[in-house]
Amino acid sequence: MRRPFFAVLGGMGTLATESYVRLLDARTDAHADQEYLDYVVFNDAGVPDRTAFILKRSDEDPVPAILDDIDKATTIGASFLVLACNTEHYFFDRFQERTSVPILHMPRLAVREMSQRFPAHGHPRVGFMGTEGSRAAGVYRREVEAAGYVFVEPHDALQHRVDSLIYDDVKGGRPLDPQRYRAVIEAFLTAPYDCDVVLLGCTELSVFNERFPMPELPLVDAQSVLVDETVRRAKALLAD
Repeated sequence: MRRPFFAVLGGMGTLATESYVRLLDARTDAHADQEYLDYVVFNDAGVPDRTAFILKRSDEDPVPAILDDIDKATTIGASFLVLACNTEHYFFDRFQERTSVPILHMPRLAVREMSQRFPAHGHPRVGFMGTEGSRAAGVYRREVEAAGYVFVEPHDALQHRVDSLIYDDVKGGRPLDPQRYRAVIEAFLTAPYDCDVVLLGCTELSVFNERFPMPELPLVDAQSVLVDETVRRAKALLAD
């Protein structure tokens, strides 16, 4: 009997998907080929830019391409699906309506983890680092505020610095600078933002966090949380 497997809907972007897969394999705690998890990666790099569409800067709709990947993953028998991009969760309900296969919701998982590590009663102000599309779509705002936090989004100047990390450094292939990354995080933690915790809500930022972990800072990395939940679910399926 073939073992159950899951599908990763990736390529948005490719380096972020690579980061997810590296963390996934590292945290599986495998010591032989057969101890790793079974999964299929759709590295669909041709999906149109999600932020550009959400902000109406482009009329290229990314949804049809992702729905096609969901159809393929469903047809081949995936047990659950992983969306390896935060911004695409703007369309989550449409994706889940397309298939009976459960889809993991990265923002909800991240906020649940944040509630455990940094409870709202002691860490009320949450700074959000993500794309302009995610900021405008309110995907994280809804989840963060529903959990009892104050959602703190950057003004345009700081958002531009976040965007530069995402688009110039990771997507654009510029050498990653840990000091640039740290300086943006610290901007959220000091006046005028005065955040108690910073939420990394873009998988390109997770690339930085994988390369330059800063455990001394109050960070929640959504992709890292997604990896842990993926491993948990996949191993539970194998145990059934």
